[in-house]
Amino acid sequence: MRLDRFYPIFDGAGWLDRMLPLGVRLVQLRIKDLPDEALQPVVARAQAMCRAQGTVLVINDHWRAAIDAGCDWVHLGQEDLEHADLPAIRGAGLKLGISTHDLAELDRALSLAPDYVALGPVYPTILKKMTWTQQGLGRVAEWKRLIGDLPLVAIGGMSVERAAGAFAAGADIVSAVTDITLHDDPEGRVRQWIAATR
Repeated sequence: MRLDRFYPIFDGAGWLDRMLPLGVRLVQLRIKDLPDEALQPVVARAQAMCRAQGTVLVINDHWRAAIDAGCDWVHLGQEDLEHADLPAIRGAGLKLGISTHDLAELDRALSLAPDYVALGPVYPTILKKMTWTQQGLGRVAEWKRLIGDLPLVAIGGMSVERAAGAFAAGADIVSAVTDITLHDDPEGRVRQWIAATR
């Protein structure tokens, strides 16, 4: 299955209500501060919404909830890998995306046979405090040379205006968060992203 080139990340199902009807085909749900008992119905609802729209849903970190809801994808950061039950994830048939920031992390990710690799932050990001400085487009090109046909996701400080450069450097997919969620017109921005990536 070929993934869409536009990969927005949202922190709640309310965003999916707004954005899926616009034609989003690949989306990540990244919920950080919700207890497990409250998380499960949100993930289940998101999965049902995405299935109905034909959208690929990726669950960040919460692999147990993803398995319980019958999701198809989970995304794990390097720190998440420490606590994840990878045999259970694979046994449930979930596809796996992994974040990377340096060569050691890339080697670790590739040893786990991921279904995509994410590199970031390509540009400075305000989303979260990062120990990593911006990677730049040169690093995007280097990662693509190293991973070959495996899909490469560029993330971090990405915008509609920067997407073409990331694709030219070798990214297969560009992920956006605050370029949408902090925009004055999030729906309009998503329409711009879709126009720029399809």
